[in-house]
Amino acid sequence: MLYAVFGALGLGLLGLDQWFKHWITVNLPLGETMPFLPGFMQLRTVHNYGAAWSSFSGMRWLLVAVTCCIVAVVAAALVRRVVRHPFGVAAGFLIISGGLGNIIDRVRLGYVVDMFDFQFINYPVFNIADCCIVCGCIMGAIYYLWLYEKYDKKDKTHGEADAPTE
Repeated sequence: MLYAVFGALGLGLLGLDQWFKHWITVNLPLGETMPFLPGFMQLRTVHNYGAAWSSFSGMRWLLVAVTCCIVAVVAAALVRRVVRHPFGVAAGFLIISGGLGNIIDRVRLGYVVDMFDFQFINYPVFNIADCCIVCGCIMGAIYYLWLYEKYDKKDKTHGEADAPTE
């Protein structure tokens, strides 16, 4: 049930990401801005040909391959039930959702559509998929540091599985 709920949430976020990217490209010409949260954030249509901070710009297929590998590893961890705690499961589905949102753009368009632009700091323009990835990674780190050991780690440790007890 837990996987179904977070899976549905992930699909909903993926759909929202794709819908909003379409809406922004139809309603706001490339490079133009529109008020969103005045003094805090504006909408700006940007085509990002790289990854975060435009790193690896122009390496479309490498970015697609790396993102596919990351999504596959996270999905495998969820399918194999390596991660069972709700916080870790939510983190995994957020990472998958965001990764798929950006993969779809890179394969379909050759770039990722970004639109959220902070006005109060100099920060790269980003999108809903990026928010999912960042939130999922932060949640994943919290899960691993504070919850994994207690809830999901296997009982036997490496090297001690067959050690005789005295």
